[in-house]
Amino acid sequence: MRRVTISLLTTLGAIVAGDAGAADATGESTYQSSCVACHGADGVGVLPGVPDLTATDGPLALADEVLVKRIGDGFQSPGSPMAMPARGGNPSLSDEDLKAEVDYMRKEFGVR
Repeated sequence: MRRVTISLLTTLGAIVAGDAGAADATGESTYQSSCVACHGADGVGVLPGVPDLTATDGPLALADEVLVKRIGDGFQSPGSPMAMPARGGNPSLSDEDLKAEVDYMRKEFGVR
């Protein structure tokens, strides 16, 4: 019985770890396809007025719920001459995609 329990727990752990990897891949691919043109591969922004995602007081200092809403609805940063389009211009992105993207940005740009 103990071996069966350990085996089941090991299998469950592998499944959960696999799902986390899928979320990371989804977040990265979403960022690369929808965000990188304005925010850049390094997150500092490549266009005037685009917020620096690596700044400790930048957008990633906000709660996940706020970020997902802003990305989903679109947002114009104060003082920026342009607005971010809803869902980064890709209406097919789901809320789960946006959550995975926020997780990726936090890991990639080191803002917690």
